[in-house]
Amino acid sequence: MPILLATDFDVAEQRLWRELLQTELPDERFVTDRQTVDDATIDIAIVANPPRGALSGLANLRLIQSLWAGVDRLLGDPSVPPQVAIARMVDPAMNVAMAETALWAVLSLHRGYYTYAAQQRARHWQSLPQRRADEIAVAVLGLGQMGRTVALRLADQGYRVSGWSTRPAEPARIDACTGDDALLPLLARADIVVNLLPLTPATRGLLCTRIFDAMPQGASLVNLARGAHVVDADLLAALDRGHLRHAVLDVFATEPLPADHRYWLHPNVTVLPHAAAQTDARSAATVAAANVRRLRAGESPQNQVDRVRGY
Repeated sequence: MPILLATDFDVAEQRLWRELLQTELPDERFVTDRQTVDDATIDIAIVANPPRGALSGLANLRLIQSLWAGVDRLLGDPSVPPQVAIARMVDPAMNVAMAETALWAVLSLHRGYYTYAAQQRARHWQSLPQRRADEIAVAVLGLGQMGRTVALRLADQGYRVSGWSTRPAEPARIDACTGDDALLPLLARADIVVNLLPLTPATRGLLCTRIFDAMPQGASLVNLARGAHVVDADLLAALDRGHLRHAVLDVFATEPLPADHRYWLHPNVTVLPHAAAQTDARSAATVAAANVRRLRAGESPQNQVDRVRGY
């Protein structure tokens, strides 16, 4: 039975993915155009931001394998068959890349490198007080695969790391907590907050004035999850009044970030173009192929999405 490859890739990127998947699954047939096959024969779809309606009418679809870690767009498409299993991308290589970005951001905030960059532009020579890593408290929001990898990498560097998740998680060496009652007390003792939560109805707009006010004066935010977690006006207000010191933002409600958005020129905001942890086609194709083989063998695919929780 053919596998549908439904993406928003350009021609070259689509060719790359198709070649990698074909190498992993030489006995499978991949199609990108539903008109070339009978819809009834398609039982697996491998997707990356598929157009709305791309999966509708596939009566025998059994698995939707996402090539991206986030599945909020898929779950927000009412044409996606509700009875079909969705597997999100959990790629160790992507987790490592995210941990590298988080470490860079935390280290830069800890050692004042963003301030030094501003001083260079102003030709101002001044050293800042140097704190030890074990004096810096970092709160990681979201303790899934990526969050755990990030939290442990930061702990390995000597930071005092705590974590919060929407459901119980106990990664080794990390002080983890869960539930609404635990969130604000955790934030109250965090010098840096790193957001890696999944985007769900419960977490959309979570990073707002209530959260920022709970953080200590001079704390910083690193958002590497989804732009819709942040209420932009509230974050800008917290930065403008000096309650928050700096924000490192990789994701935005509208991408690309509009040219007239205040984030671009704000002195206390660092903008990244959604580049914290890009999917590596080589490793992700292997992960996707493993789930295809599991389904063909009558086994349950790994990393299935809980539609109720939204991740």
